[in-house]
This record gives sequence, C-alpha cells and structure tokens, in this order.
Amino acid sequence: MPQPRIAVGGFLHETNTFAPSPATYEDFLRGGGAPPLSEGEAIFDAVADSNIGLCGFIDAPDSRAWTLIPTLWTAASPSAHVTQDAFERIAARLLASIDKAMPLDGIYLDLHGAMVTQRFYDGEGELLRRVRALVGEEVPIVVSLDLHGNVTPAMVEQADMLIAYRTYPHVDMAETGARCAKALAKLLGGSPRPAKAFRQLDFLMPIAWQCTAEEPCRSLYAGVAAMESESLPSVSFLTGFPAADFADCGPCIVVYGIDSVTAESAADTLMARIAAQEPAFAGRVLDPDAGVREAMRLADGATRPVVIADTQDNPGAGGNSDTMGMLKALIACGAERAAIGNVFDPAAAEVAHEAGVGAVVRLALGGHSGVEGDSPLEAEFMVEALSDGCFVAPGPYYGGGRLEMGPSACLRIGDVRVVVVSRKAQMADQAMYRSVGIEPLEQAILVNKSSVHFRADFAPIAEAILVCAAPGPMAVDPSNLPWQRLRPGMRTSPLGRPFTPIAEPA
Repeated sequence: MPQPRIAVGGFLHETNTFAPSPATYEDFLRGGGAPPLSEGEAIFDAVADSNIGLCGFIDAPDSRAWTLIPTLWTAASPSAHVTQDAFERIAARLLASIDKAMPLDGIYLDLHGAMVTQRFYDGEGELLRRVRALVGEEVPIVVSLDLHGNVTPAMVEQADMLIAYRTYPHVDMAETGARCAKALAKLLGGSPRPAKAFRQLDFLMPIAWQCTAEEPCRSLYAGVAAMESESLPSVSFLTGFPAADFADCGPCIVVYGIDSVTAESAADTLMARIAAQEPAFAGRVLDPDAGVREAMRLADGATRPVVIADTQDNPGAGGNSDTMGMLKALIACGAERAAIGNVFDPAAAEVAHEAGVGAVVRLALGGHSGVEGDSPLEAEFMVEALSDGCFVAPGPYYGGGRLEMGPSACLRIGDVRVVVVSRKAQMADQAMYRSVGIEPLEQAILVNKSSVHFRADFAPIAEAILVCAAPGPMAVDPSNLPWQRLRPGMRTSPLGRPFTPIAEPA
C-alpha cells in the first residue's frame, strides 16, 4: 500500500492594523526573526531543529509513515497589514505547489491566525478557502495556529482541525506541529471527522497579561490540556491578538469532539471558566520614569538584573522597535549598568560600522516611526562593539534558530548600552545582547522590547520583571486604540465598556 501523500507548508503573519509599517513581499523573503521564504526541499533545512510548527510536524513519529511534499514556508515580523501584492504572490505560489503535488491524502499548514491583508480582514480564512476549493472536500486539512490567532468562522469551516499553541512565551510551536501530525494520522486511519464547536469571547485580553506561566492563564491552560480525551481529541483556547481592527478580533475557543453534543458541552464549560477570570486579565503598568526608578530601587544590592518590558514597542506585535521613551528614561534617571535592545535603526548601525570601535558618533537615534509622543534621541554615543548580526539564539523561544539581524552595534551613552540592529526581531533571547558584547548577567537593568516572549529566557535570570508603557503602537491597554470595526458589544479591555460603532467606517 503506497504511503499517504501529505502536502506541508506555512504562511505566517501577525497583523497589527494600528502599526506604522506594512509587511511587503520583500519582508517575507527576508524572514525577520524567522527563516527566509523557502520552497520545495529547501524547506526541510530552513525549519530543521527549530521551534517552528512545521519542524514539529516533520519530526513527529506519525509523519515517518508518510510522503511529505514540501510546498512553501514563509513568515514576516509582525507589522501593519500584509500588502495585497505580498499576499497574492505568496498565496499563488503556495496554491501552485499544492496543485502540482496532487493527488493528496492530506494537508498540513503552519499558519498564524491573525493575518490581515490590505484587502482581506481574514487572511487565513481566504487562504484556506482557496486551498479547500483546489483540493476538494475529501482531503483533510489540519492547521496549527498561534495562541494569538483571531479565529474566524470561515477558518473553522474550511479546515478540518485548527490546533493552537498552549504557551506564551511560545515554547511549544514545534510541539503543536507534532500534535497536528497526530490528529491527521487519526483522520487518515479512518476516524470520522470530528464535530466542531466554536465560541468567541466578548472582551479583549491585553497581551502583557496573557503569559501562560502566570495566572490566570497558567490554570486556564492546564485545564485546557486536561479536557482532551478520546471523545475530545482537540481543545484550543486562543487569547487573540488585540490589535486587529475587524469584527472577529479577540479570544476564542475551538473544540473538536466525537459528536456535536460532546463538543458543544466542552466549549460551554471552558467558556464559563475563562469568563470567570475576566478581572484577572489586567496588571500593573508603570510609566517610563517610574519604571526605571523602581528598577533602580530593586537593583540596589541585587545579584541579578531587573528586567523591564518595553511592551508598547514590541516588534513581535507590530512595533518598529525604535521608540526612545525607555532609553530617554534610563538616561534621565541616571541608570547605571543598564542595557536596552533591540533598537532598529539601520542608518545608525551603518554610521557605527563606518566609524569603528572606540569612535564617538553623533546620532539622531531611533524615533523614526512617527509614533505620537516619541522622537529621535539626539546625542553622542561611544561605539563599544560591532557585529554582522549573525548568531544562534539558543533560548526556549527561538529554540536554537539562526538569527540574521544585519549590521549591529553596541552603543554606549553614560552607563547605558544600546543594542542597535538593522533588522527587526523582539528581544527574546540573551544571545541578542551577547551578539554585540553585552553580558546580560552583568547588567543591573535590562530593558527588552518585548511583551511576554522574553520571559522564556530572561525570567530565570531576573531579580524582578516590570512592565512599562512608553509611547508605541502596541497599546498595553487595547481600549486606548482607535477601534472602528469590532463586533458591537465587545469590551476593549477586561470589564471595560462595550464597544459601540460611532458610524459606519468608510
């Protein structure tokens, strides 16, 4: 009997519709904290030994009995809308590869779940619609999703199973791919397609308080895993990405059961558990000066660094990673043995490389994104170290992936060191500091442009972790965003007022 033929691929983007910069085709070609666009057999090398859903699917025991046909895999750093040019070009190449691979016994796709294009609010729903139209109703389609997916009814309808990560920081991306392989194996083995239950919650969850190592998500996700059984083969709770202005933005539940009664009952139970925890999805946020002063107080006499999340300029959530609010606060407060990263400023990195180590350069650093309340920092900096930006990030989030940050530098102003890079990726691995000669363990204060992913590698070395809100496009409180297209009645913050459209958006 011939081996089942399974097409595999991926197309990932997390879209912040309030962010300053779109995702172009060139951004997907380069990657950005992920492997560059790869096709055919090159995919296997691109995702090998990494914390990526497709890697986990390929390496899963169930997959060894199949003929895997690689199509296309690509991802770009979170940003504003995916340009329609990028979406159409990549979707067309993915569909062409699937078409060429037919006949097929199954399809696995590694998607994000929160892609918004310049034409389609539901990027994944449109992609899955096209795939389903191509392969027909009989071919099972199983999809892995980011925990931050904004799942839509169309996505649930077009895929046989949507299976989401259960950790934030996302240390289980590869593991989720393996779970998808197990689910597909059951479908190929003759198990009937499961009944589906889908629920959308009625409030947005700030990403700073979605960490699954902390409450309330720690207990909620433990409960999600415990619900699965032979009668409930897959249960997913997605906290959603609260920065995509369309009707289906927000947290949701996707449950698959042996029958509708079982699936619907489980969805109702989980829905009630999550709703009861709504007040817990909020936390303490400090302004930049208060955060730095508190960090300095905690660092006095500490043996480990105090870590500050510069959450509103998180490039993993659509920020450009170049706002200067936290750096200005470190300088104004006289912080010592402090470091901040990453600051995305290719022009500054180029000046530093031209000047050389030991030079003093005058720069207008960062602040180039037009974020309200932010501006470049005009000052003199010492060039302490230079790097080509190529290194391995062995921490739990990047999972040993090779990062290419482009020409990079360590700039010093006073006793504050700045990691300057030429490509965007959030500061989620200690190696990102070490790549420009900064030893994070020797710092009193570390300011990371990240919301939660940094915790995977930095929480074990942190004296304390603080969350600060300097100006940036990823509002720590979603109610501060200028929403227009949410579902009426959706609360834009925990226990907040229901959203009411002022007028029909143009």
